[in-house]
Amino acid sequence: MVSEIQLDIEQTEAGTSIYEFKNFNARANAIDFIDFHIIDRIEGLTHHAGQNDELIKLKLRAERLKEKLEDVDTKMFRYMEQQISNSKHKKLVLRTIFEEFLRGFACEDEMPDSIGYDNLDVFLNKLLSANPINETKKELEPGMVFYQKTPARIIVELSKKLSPGDVFFDIGCGVGQVAILVNIISDAKAIGIEFEPSFCNYAKEVASKFDLANVEFINEDARKIDYSEGNIFYLYTPFIGKMLEDVLVLLEKVALSKPIKIFTYGPCSTKIARHHWLSCINGNADNVNVLCEFRSLL
Repeated sequence: MVSEIQLDIEQTEAGTSIYEFKNFNARANAIDFIDFHIIDRIEGLTHHAGQNDELIKLKLRAERLKEKLEDVDTKMFRYMEQQISNSKHKKLVLRTIFEEFLRGFACEDEMPDSIGYDNLDVFLNKLLSANPINETKKELEPGMVFYQKTPARIIVELSKKLSPGDVFFDIGCGVGQVAILVNIISDAKAIGIEFEPSFCNYAKEVASKFDLANVEFINEDARKIDYSEGNIFYLYTPFIGKMLEDVLVLLEKVALSKPIKIFTYGPCSTKIARHHWLSCINGNADNVNVLCEFRSLL
């Protein structure tokens, strides 16, 4: 077992490509491997057999390798921030950075058919960050659902279905990643609706940091919003029951005057599929892990 661990460390150290900025995905996988397949095994052996000099040295070697890889990430994100900060066209630089890294993820087949969060989410969380989020100020009202971020691969899939002429609403936008990335990738106008002030303020701070002029965040109850400007709407199950139905009534009124599309992710897809004025044209509404696309029929 000790010789196997030593070989794993040597092979990981020998992978020179993981030290290159562009190979964030491979580097993240290597860090996970060190954590869960090397250090955990060493600690397991230590627990059963007691510490010895060889195990101590192997653990220190693995920890130094992990720190070295994490240091590459620190330098990479610092370099990216400098690039963006020094540019007069921050959004263009941000889009170029994201598209370059997205190609790296796609090449390794990490995104298709995956469930939950992956390394792309880690990258996006670090890239689109601001100061720490303040404590939440409002208690959720009946029907509102605890906030969860949309997986990055779903945001990318959604963004590719929009064009610059669209007006996109993210209803229950949280800290604004969907609206921000939709705008960066597609150039569509993006509006986020969020009930919690601290989330909304954080989203505004990120949009301001990157000079995203065509992104707006509104701190309000989703039932009190005028959606008439929009033609594309997104819901990641931000509420259930009557509140969800109340918001859909507002969107149905918009659909009376023009065609609209509603994209959904999570359990709300099944509920929305039951509405006679909508047709699911992409995705399986019974699968909570896929993006669904609905078109209005009115």
